[in-house]
Amino acid sequence: MTRIVSAVATAWLAVAATAAAQNAAPKPTGSDAEARELYSRIIAFETSIAGRQVPAMAEYLAGLFRAAGIPDEDITILPLMGTASLVVRYRGDGTGGRPILLMAHMDVVTAKREDWQRDPFTLAEENGYFFGRGTSDNKEGVAAITTAVLRLKASGFVPTRDLLIYFSGDEETSQVTTIDTARNHRELIDAEFALNSDGGGGTLSEGSGQPIVYEIQTAEKTYADFAITTRNPGGHSSQPRKDNAIYALADALVKLQGFRFPVMWNDTTLASLAAAGQSTSGELGAAMRAFANNPADTAAADVLAANPSYIGVTRTTCVATMLQGGHAENALPQSATANVNCRIFPGVPVETVHRTLQDLFGGEVEVKLSNEPHFSDASPLRDDVFAAVTRAVHARHPGVKIVPGQSSGATDGAVFRGIGIPTYGVGAIFIKDSDSFAHGLNERVPVQSFYDGIDQWEALLRDLAGPKQ
Repeated sequence: MTRIVSAVATAWLAVAATAAAQNAAPKPTGSDAEARELYSRIIAFETSIAGRQVPAMAEYLAGLFRAAGIPDEDITILPLMGTASLVVRYRGDGTGGRPILLMAHMDVVTAKREDWQRDPFTLAEENGYFFGRGTSDNKEGVAAITTAVLRLKASGFVPTRDLLIYFSGDEETSQVTTIDTARNHRELIDAEFALNSDGGGGTLSEGSGQPIVYEIQTAEKTYADFAITTRNPGGHSSQPRKDNAIYALADALVKLQGFRFPVMWNDTTLASLAAAGQSTSGELGAAMRAFANNPADTAAADVLAANPSYIGVTRTTCVATMLQGGHAENALPQSATANVNCRIFPGVPVETVHRTLQDLFGGEVEVKLSNEPHFSDASPLRDDVFAAVTRAVHARHPGVKIVPGQSSGATDGAVFRGIGIPTYGVGAIFIKDSDSFAHGLNERVPVQSFYDGIDQWEALLRDLAGPKQ
């Protein structure tokens, strides 16, 4: 019996060893190995709002740039409110025009170790993926830009214009580092345009895993929170009255639920929907094509509005996200408040949305802006940027469609667009929608896409800031 068990165990170990060998990725060499080490090191910094390790990560990265030969006077760490931003100037010869700003953010969304299958702050490589908090959002961008710049520096590359590296420290929360840099340190980041690793990127087919499309993010919606409050004198719960603050707030939110902002479009959204419509089947694909051809097509707009993934492409959206009301179980509420989160279409002033909400709810409801929004128009579709990105992407994936895109979310790019620096999301990762777990559990990126993305950044910078052939 012992010999039978031993034989079974031996066979099982052989199968396990074979599977492990099949799943084991070849170890990277040369600059890829250095990139992986950098990636591993920065994933290990717990740069969430709770971890508070952004300043330490900034110091680590500053050391790498310093060791590469960038002078101390061109490396600036800007500490602020427990976090920090890092600005590095890679000087060029000045023949190519004004600087290009390269953007990423060092902070990450909070990750609870007990909820993850793996330690979120230890880079893990399994089954063709890198796992860890920030692997996609946005430490991949930090690693890719840093590695590409270090490679360029090591090769003796002298750009024709300064390359400005900007890594922020709280993009996932209040964005105070970027706001402060834009307002008080403009000379450090003033550029002709910016390339943002935290926007854009490629999509892989769910079935074949082949690249479908690459999106250059040229616009973002404005993020705004409004506190919607109702008030009355309250009283004893044994004596109900008609003017109940909670009921009044509920009535206001029902009005919001049934309200839709007007349909809007710009060059980015029309081009994006036209491209997406070519590869989307059924009613949704037909609506994309119809709307791109004629934005006044209300039937097509209604189909898009019914899809949560596309309603934000065609209009401003506002939705209730939090509630607070009352002060005691046995008392009528004296006030009730809801947070209404709005994602405002580019070019629409926040004040316009504020007035629209106030008119919708009426004078008995208080509507108060509760954050500092960053309003910005869409960036122009620059031929030089689109041509260079197309060449860099096609070097990896020949012929893949390149389209402009508008994000329904918001990044640091909105702040820089708002001060007149056109910003383009050119993230280098290609990934399936089903593998996108940014902000969620078991965040991941494809291993090969990480390494390919560094090559894409290096090619892009050589193209836009190198001598013309």
